[in-house]
Amino acid sequence: MKTTNIIVKATASALLACMAITAQAQQDTDKRRQLPDRNDWEFEVKAGVNIGGAAPMSIPQEIRKIDSYSPRLNASIEGVATKWLGTEHKWGLSAGVKFEQKGMITGATTKGYSMEIINDGERVSGFWTGYVKTRYTSTFVTVPVMANYSFNKKWKARAGIFASFRMDGEFNGSVSEGYLREGSPIGEKIVYEGDQTATYDFSSNLNHFHWGLQLGGTWQVSDRFTLNADLSWALNNIFESNFKTISFNMYPIFLNIGFGYKF
Repeated sequence: MKTTNIIVKATASALLACMAITAQAQQDTDKRRQLPDRNDWEFEVKAGVNIGGAAPMSIPQEIRKIDSYSPRLNASIEGVATKWLGTEHKWGLSAGVKFEQKGMITGATTKGYSMEIINDGERVSGFWTGYVKTRYTSTFVTVPVMANYSFNKKWKARAGIFASFRMDGEFNGSVSEGYLREGSPIGEKIVYEGDQTATYDFSSNLNHFHWGLQLGGTWQVSDRFTLNADLSWALNNIFESNFKTISFNMYPIFLNIGFGYKF
């Protein structure tokens, strides 16, 4: 997708920029040490990747087995401002703007799985028993608001909330090696054998807004460079509230791992 390519290119550019200014960063070491005392503000640019997926709180009985999982390439780039409090700068408040992608590819064996497939050009609803392949990806603008705690010059932790606004996305896939009971669990059987497949697409039913909790930490590698890890857990469904084809809620749960550069 076009938006995905933009994020990947932006992340690559951020990496090259950080490498290019490493020499300058070493020359500015003394100035960097004075930054926390100047209005108590800290500014950072981060780049990373998201690893995770959209999943229910517990495995529903319709999903009998997870056969495969791929996290895809989910790039992110973020700008963060932190206001440190007090004279010791132990506590701080931060806010940021992040452009990120979240996605996954999964394969599962199901039984009686609520589904709407495209069969001979027509949409057919029912209950699927067999193999289901799912592709999910969404691009977001995310705003995290965090409380920060600095243990020492090397380590800090943070926790807070985030809001994500979806720019684009898709949720689609295919079914194979099974059958659909049309309309009800005892409805007419539509069988798919061998190489026969049918597709489905619920992209238009994806939710445009997510909110949730975030927990993370930072290791200060040098005066300017950091390594970061943040776990985000959305607390609302990836689908709109009026979408009932998939009978259980799915929540985006992702770990972001990356690096940062402080100004």
